[in-house]
Amino acid sequence: MTEVAVQRPDRSRRRMGFFTDTTVCIGCKACEVACKQWNDLPADGATFRRGGSYDHTAELGAATWRHVRFVEMLEPKLPNIPAVNGGGGTGPDLVDLAETPDRWVFMSDVCKHCTNAGCLDACPTGALIRTEFETVVLQPDVCNGCGYCVPSCPFGVVDRDPEDGRAAKCTLCYDRLQDGLEPACAKACPTDSIQFGPYDELVEVARRRVARLHEDGTESAYLYGAGDAPGEELAGGLGAFFLLTEPPERYGLPAQADSPIQENVVPATAAAVGAGLAAAAAVSAAFAVAKRSDRSPAVAAVAAVSMAVEWWTAARRARDRRRGE
Repeated sequence: MTEVAVQRPDRSRRRMGFFTDTTVCIGCKACEVACKQWNDLPADGATFRRGGSYDHTAELGAATWRHVRFVEMLEPKLPNIPAVNGGGGTGPDLVDLAETPDRWVFMSDVCKHCTNAGCLDACPTGALIRTEFETVVLQPDVCNGCGYCVPSCPFGVVDRDPEDGRAAKCTLCYDRLQDGLEPACAKACPTDSIQFGPYDELVEVARRRVARLHEDGTESAYLYGAGDAPGEELAGGLGAFFLLTEPPERYGLPAQADSPIQENVVPATAAAVGAGLAAAAAVSAAFAVAKRSDRSPAVAAVAAVSMAVEWWTAARRARDRRRGE
């Protein structure tokens, strides 16, 4: 985890987070509305159109920090088709042949406030920081709009505002937390699908909930982003985790996720150090050779550095090929 940027000696450091139980979400979108109202975010254009959906929000973005995803669980119905002999039989009802929704599941998605946050690792200006609550906050007045954080998030959370180009995402209502209030989305949730509190306590609550669902016959219930074995955590562990009953891909979540920089830091650093040492050695050798020849030391140094860069590039490509095998 990156260093906590905000230190408050008058407040004990305690990680806070979200636990979202999808089994009690009713898709009301009260959390979306509360998030937009509190953070003064523009609407997403709630218009009904042919081929549209109640899920008009569609995805998380610079102006949508909470998104209730509608997942329609379709089960194809294949009725027995009676044989038609000499035109005397009758075919099936066309309505029966249509795929009908067996059930709906809903999930209120949000920034995961990862332990190994890819967006924070990639930010060159310090606009993204980790607070005293161990949440990840983006400071718009420090953001330069470079966009490095956008592809570095394995969950597709961070987005750039089309108006000013700066990035934006959920702050877990940092301003409310500073005043001892829970985030607006959790406050507005009518079914307590979104629960907020100390992270460790939420994990225990979530584990008990999963056990209860298993006892009641919902064997498919599991936690996504919390309670994993050491070394198997998603992005080092998610500050906002979920109780799911379907594979994560059904909810638009990746089965595996990690900060690209955290994932590559050891081999990338080793390759960079190796390339640097090779370049330094090559430059020293170039100057030594130049003294014994008519070749300019500068020309020899440039050639040596070029060779070192080619070596480093080849080493990275070989590593990538090994990972793809």
